[in-house]
Amino acid sequence: MRRLGLHQRQHAKPAGGGGGGVKGMIGRLLIAVVVVLICTISFIVTSTSNGGARSGSRSKMSLGELWRSADSVGWRPSSAPRSDWPPPPSETNGYLRVRCNGGLNQQRTAICNAVLAARIMNATLVLPELDANSFWHDDSGFRGIYDVEHFMKSLRYDVKIVEKMPEIRKNGKTKKIKAVQLRPPRDAPISWYTTDALVKMKEHGAIYLTPFSHRLAEEIDNPEYQRLRCRVNYHALRFKTNIMKLSQSIVDKLRAQGHFMSIHLRFEMDMLAFAGCFDIFNSKEQEILKKYRKENFAPKKLVYKERRAIGKCPLTPEEVGLILRAMGFNNSTRIYLAAGDLFGGERFMKPFWALFPHLENHSSVDPSDELAENTQGLLGSAVDYMVCLLSDIFMPTYDGPSNFANNLLGHRLYYGFRTTIRPDRKALAPMFIDREKGRTVGFEETVRQAMFKTNLGGPHKRIPPESFYTNSWPECFCQTSPQNPAHKCPPDNVLEILDSS
Repeated sequence: MRRLGLHQRQHAKPAGGGGGGVKGMIGRLLIAVVVVLICTISFIVTSTSNGGARSGSRSKMSLGELWRSADSVGWRPSSAPRSDWPPPPSETNGYLRVRCNGGLNQQRTAICNAVLAARIMNATLVLPELDANSFWHDDSGFRGIYDVEHFMKSLRYDVKIVEKMPEIRKNGKTKKIKAVQLRPPRDAPISWYTTDALVKMKEHGAIYLTPFSHRLAEEIDNPEYQRLRCRVNYHALRFKTNIMKLSQSIVDKLRAQGHFMSIHLRFEMDMLAFAGCFDIFNSKEQEILKKYRKENFAPKKLVYKERRAIGKCPLTPEEVGLILRAMGFNNSTRIYLAAGDLFGGERFMKPFWALFPHLENHSSVDPSDELAENTQGLLGSAVDYMVCLLSDIFMPTYDGPSNFANNLLGHRLYYGFRTTIRPDRKALAPMFIDREKGRTVGFEETVRQAMFKTNLGGPHKRIPPESFYTNSWPECFCQTSPQNPAHKCPPDNVLEILDSS
């Protein structure tokens, strides 16, 4: 900008003659055009570097664009190491056992954290235990859900893994090494693992961390550690062959008739009780929700009208249907529903069915005995996860504390910036409230504008409270022609390089 000012001063002439005035004016216009061009280019570059693909600036978009993946803006997924990453040494500091509690996706993030914790402590990881009691009452275990051999082979350059605690012989008797039990702080920093946990491990030979849900900080200022999490989540954790085949069979049947979208319809008792959104239910249903909230969540005064006005309530099935219709989807759209038992039953689903009659779930598409016997367990959740991952469009209706939705958002981003529709409940709430009061003029247009201001699956900056597991950009992505050397893609033969080292 200083050069432009100097150029302008050198060519300035007194406005005495008509020709000089015209020339001066043309010069000033040319300078103005250059300035505008520079600012425009700068804005575009900044937007691109912040990952603003297909978000924020459009009020209209064709359905054809939505059915395609979002613009990658030159980024592609890559979780391979980009700096010196020595393989685990033959001798470690001891054994690490963890018990992963919660549902399938809470356990999934815990497994990723367990691998990273083992790397941080130079520990041998014992195959993580999946809690059978606290959520699903399903005792499938790690081996019943995941491909153990693939898991161990994929992480051979990262951590040492054994399937069970080894036995030792002492005083003529054979017995397993006993791990001392520790309770990690929630979102514990790396320093806790390199001090408190490591001291106990060296002292006893093994530690047992339980419970192990959200026990390692998500935001870590070490890109290689974050990339290890992605290697676990998106490469090492592969469901067993029967789950993969079952999921692919459902996807093939759905896609045989064209595009399909998946919706995680989170209109279930636990989430409604958590949100404190009771007033739309009858007195008996309200009693059930209040009882569940009292038994499972901390006491808190929640006023429904206030919660609803700021978008804290899960969207009703009808509201989901109205959003999709406003975006241009018609009643021929095929929708796969990933949901548990919807609270309130058919009276809440009827308006949705009226708008979108082609609704399916894993039982209706593939009524196999295997699924019929375990629709509410880890198997049913795993199949839902894979179908939602592979669908053309995914829409979570309540992605606040939902591990299923948040993990899928991150996985679909990594899987190739696949389109996701994330309703901005706070922006939409006043529109739905106005509609209920009879103010329907312009309803669809305002909903459409609000929806096309949201990110639809492209790379974008992670802003708290967005989780790393929801958005691992930029740590787990790279560019073939980067402006920043840190974003350069590693060589394609990175595994060969690690193998040789």
